[in-house]
Amino acid sequence: MKSETTKARQPKDSGIDRPENLGKPQMKWGSDVVAEVTRRLNLKYIALVPGASYRGFHDSIVNYLGNSNPQMVICLHEEHAVSIADGYGKVTEEPMAVALHANVGLMHAAMPIFNAWCDRTPMIIFGATGPVDAHRRRPWIDWIHTAKDQASIIRDYTKWDDQPASPQAAVESVLRANQITRTPPYGPVYICLDAGLQEAPLTEELAVPDAARFTAPPSPAVPKGSLQKALTAIKQAKFPLILMGRVSRKQADWDNRVRFAETIGAAVLTSSNDPASFPTTHPLHLAAPCLRPSKDATALIEKADLVISLDWLDLAGVFRLSLGNAQTQVPSDKTIIHVSLDSVRTNGWSMDHQALAAVDIPIFAEPDQFVAQMLEDLDANKTPKAKPRAEMKEISHWNDATLSKSSPAPGQPMTLWDMAMTIREFAKGKPVTFARLPIGWPGEAYEFDGPLSFMGNDGGGAVGTGPGHTIGAALALKDSDRITIGVIGDGDYLMGVNALWTASHFEIPVMIVAADNRSYYNDEMHQERVAQMRDRPPQNRWIGQRIDNPRVDLVAMARAQGFESEEPVSTPEALSAALKRGAEIVANGGRYFIDSLVQPGYADAGPDQRAAVGKK
Repeated sequence: MKSETTKARQPKDSGIDRPENLGKPQMKWGSDVVAEVTRRLNLKYIALVPGASYRGFHDSIVNYLGNSNPQMVICLHEEHAVSIADGYGKVTEEPMAVALHANVGLMHAAMPIFNAWCDRTPMIIFGATGPVDAHRRRPWIDWIHTAKDQASIIRDYTKWDDQPASPQAAVESVLRANQITRTPPYGPVYICLDAGLQEAPLTEELAVPDAARFTAPPSPAVPKGSLQKALTAIKQAKFPLILMGRVSRKQADWDNRVRFAETIGAAVLTSSNDPASFPTTHPLHLAAPCLRPSKDATALIEKADLVISLDWLDLAGVFRLSLGNAQTQVPSDKTIIHVSLDSVRTNGWSMDHQALAAVDIPIFAEPDQFVAQMLEDLDANKTPKAKPRAEMKEISHWNDATLSKSSPAPGQPMTLWDMAMTIREFAKGKPVTFARLPIGWPGEAYEFDGPLSFMGNDGGGAVGTGPGHTIGAALALKDSDRITIGVIGDGDYLMGVNALWTASHFEIPVMIVAADNRSYYNDEMHQERVAQMRDRPPQNRWIGQRIDNPRVDLVAMARAQGFESEEPVSTPEALSAALKRGAEIVANGGRYFIDSLVQPGYADAGPDQRAAVGKK
């Protein structure tokens, strides 16, 4: 998906393996049927690590479909295949296909599948099992790659799964999977293909229906009564606050959200965990984006008498962190409107639904559907834009304070704050998409002006997904003029570094910047807290955490995957120059890696943190 302001690059055929001597392929095998339905769904790509369990399906994609629609995106690890599809889906809000080899490939991929579940990302995953008919299994290998209920490995964090037993059933299975994954709230689905079904010849004529008759339904409309309750609550509010949560990537929806906030005169907060949802430097965005409420965000929540949650990730949690009250014990006395479809996905295995929030006006709809209907009513009543509220005039905008202290110290070793502000300055006014940002990244560095500015972080709190997410986002934006950048921690990079090979093989333009503090620093902080609680020496927090001695050569690892790179940079000036060089290479279709050395520490305190970091 391209934003409405994005110019298209000329698409390139590089990196695509084209089969030869195909002639006019006919649908003759069970796996051909699956491939044909997949083609009808217009799934552009299928990320995979090849395996014998789905060799029939693999052949059908190559020699029946011609490796087109879907085109194979070969990966070096199953985790990368799923993470790339996750990054792609975050940008497009459409499913990418994945193919996984038997139970062993599925076990490799289980963690990023959970991540995609928490990200609410659409995805169609094809798995496979050795022949269900034991008589047809090859000795040893087919037996260990056959499971009686393979999908049970991931059933608790997928929307739906199936193992069709005939080509006719496979047609319905793929159509249903597509319908379910595209129905909000999105999530991955799984189809396990019996090797016997794949490799069996068709014995009768089989029809594949028009896929357009099996599409996902539109989002439910907001009931008129609920809409009127919300309008009344807004009119009565003295200080409304919108919590912009999980919303769409469409430019029209972005524009509607801005107009809605301006029309009702509401303050806005956004989460640093979710994709960009509102202009971060807009006058109504009165506190820097954050995952946990900052001092400024807490002040806004305390002041608000009406909170409008647009599918906020953890509504009860934000009140507990800011107001100190658990919602199910002492609910907030504020009027709360909560717009979300997420309750239909809640199950008893995963707790990703978060704590149960007390809500006055629950609305079962997609947030952008709610906003569109609210604007229709407001427009019908010729409601003018709200005048700036006196209470809001008294609040200084977070960005003013940020700009006054954002300049890094020249020639000094970089803190994470310095790195973040250098990257913010680089991205200003450019069509940059940040596919990922690392833990501890300051909200003050978020200067986002459109729905493709930032794709959010990993919803499942996973590890090693940053490279794959970045490459998936870059694949989705390959034919646009946007510069896709993944800023990731060194630990995340090391766990997923060979995903970079896929970007090189398919000539996907992308830049990856490692925030290299030579540590699993988030866990250093956990160990410090535990030591303090137990009255033990916190200065030992680094033991068992540092990624050093010997220092890992991140640049060599990137170059080994086909990326251009340079020696590590350790000052803001050097980072700024490297970003400019990288942007030129990416604009010309290349791939660039920057190892940005930073002092261990988070950026909460801004430049004042410099004196406190780097100590054991």
